[in-house]
Parts: sequence; structure tokens; C-alpha cells
Amino acid sequence: MLRQAVSLSLLAATLMAPLPALAQGKQDFTIVNRTGYQIDEVYVGPVSQRHWGEDVMGKDAIGDGESANITFNGGSKACKWDIKVVYNDGDESEFREVNLCNVSTVTLFWNRKSGTTRFVVQ
Repeated sequence: MLRQAVSLSLLAATLMAPLPALAQGKQDFTIVNRTGYQIDEVYVGPVSQRHWGEDVMGKDAIGDGESANITFNGGSKACKWDIKVVYNDGDESEFREVNLCNVSTVTLFWNRKSGTTRFVVQ
């Protein structure tokens, strides 16, 4: 996979502590890592954009079985977003057209041997 890192006007931040559902914006979500690998970078961009924004994890990582809250700080009313993760070995996976307005949790799965990725939403 090609690695893309181009500036985008998405303003997102991560919080490691849970937030009450009422305090969250309509696109805020929890990302759950069930890939079997550590995730070092997470990029979230609206489907309408061709370029990824900045790594919303900053210096943090999400170990296998761990989760992180992704909080949007305004700026976009889009519901469908693409999510790209970069694992600690540099491999990448992309999860397309996730409707963040209708979900609160996105659980990521990756099968490295078959090269398949999938996500489950709640």
C-alpha cells in the first residue's frame, strides 16, 4: 500500500479517557484495535477528500485489544469518513466509508496473512 500523509483541514484529537455519550459530537467515536498488532498512527478523512490529514494519535499508540476515543473539534458536517491506520511495522490498512454520524464504536480487524481488513460498527 502507498503511504499518504498530506495536510487536510480535519481537526481531530484523541482522548484516552471515556467521554459521556451526550458530550460527544455526532462524529466522535471510539476506535477498538482487534488487529493483533499495535497501531501507531490513525488518519481520518472525509470520503470526499483524496488526501489524509494528520495522525490523530500524535505520539500515542493503540495496542492490540486497546481502544482510543477520537474527538472532532468541529469544522465538518460530513458523516462518511475513511480511516487509515499504520501499524508499528509500517504496514497500513484502510477502512472506507464509515458513517460516523450513526456509530459510536469502530472495531478494526486485520488478517495479515490474507491481506484482508474489515471493520465492525456499533
